[in-house]
Amino acid sequence: MAGGRGARASLHLHLAWLCAFATTAWAHGGGGGGGDSDADADGGGEGKPDLRARGLVAAKLWCLAVVFAGTLAGGVSPYFMRWNDAFLALGTQFAGGVFLGTAMMHFLADANETFADLLPGTAYPFAFMLACAGYVLTMLADCAISFVVARGGGRTEPAAAAGAGLEEGKLSSTNGNASDPPAADAAAQDHSVASMLRNASTLGDSLLLIAALCFHSVFEGIAIGVAETKADAWKALWTISLHKIFAAIAMGIALLRMLPDRPFLSCFGYAFAFAVSSPVGVGIGIVIDATTQGRVADWIFAVSMGLATGIFIYVSINHLLSKGYTPLRPVAADTPAGRLLAVVLGVAVIAVVMIWDT
Repeated sequence: MAGGRGARASLHLHLAWLCAFATTAWAHGGGGGGGDSDADADGGGEGKPDLRARGLVAAKLWCLAVVFAGTLAGGVSPYFMRWNDAFLALGTQFAGGVFLGTAMMHFLADANETFADLLPGTAYPFAFMLACAGYVLTMLADCAISFVVARGGGRTEPAAAAGAGLEEGKLSSTNGNASDPPAADAAAQDHSVASMLRNASTLGDSLLLIAALCFHSVFEGIAIGVAETKADAWKALWTISLHKIFAAIAMGIALLRMLPDRPFLSCFGYAFAFAVSSPVGVGIGIVIDATTQGRVADWIFAVSMGLATGIFIYVSINHLLSKGYTPLRPVAADTPAGRLLAVVLGVAVIAVVMIWDT
């Protein structure tokens, strides 16, 4: 079980990156029906939509408020209530199915189609090449995260590592009930976000890990900022919220398990940093959509979707589906059949969504 918990560092840090690309795809590609009915966001029917329309900007601000409030509430909720481990375990598998279906049915198709329009006389599979590049880049990010954690853990005294194991044993669930302390080696291999921040022996390591988490969240906000219609903005909000609330809850649970005395300020601080970074992305996205036009925007979209395909495939398979969220105790619903049904449901959701997105 320690091995499963040891994967949560990369899981939490990569999930935000994944949904950033997902929401960018939904914000830019497909689904023309909702945009045509947005009279206040479309500048004259057939022309380019007015990105400065008051209705569109107001919708983006509402999306911003919803995702901020939802993420902040999810991050601090483990301090006040207990989340069911089965819900988190199967929810992670469901998210894995959503990400896998998004990569194969949405990202790869959109990237390949856009490259075909940009380079009609070229048969080179640019989209598939970028998917491979995204896979390798994500593996490189995994190695970098492991290096930071190993460097911090290597300078930790053995007694401190043993104390950390006892410390984690104080909180077996989010309501603070006591449990048998896990072995010290299990605690040393716990790569959750809270464990990574605790094991970072220098201020620079801690800032690096926090910056990585917030950096990915900025790109989630960009997806809302670049939406051309109100329908696209709300669609991006759904995808962002699906991930961010799950990730915030998991981060809050990890903090309560790893830190003593149930520190509310720590939970609130991490959740606030995770939530407030998205508003920055919204502003950046509005600027991007207002300053890039035509083929430049198409190239940005095609390259992003190609890379996102590989990133989603890597994380969905290597983190969400094969490892995912591991409860401290066995859960009756967390069975191979239950995980399969959750993954199938996630893929089916994307398959149905694609009916309206094509």
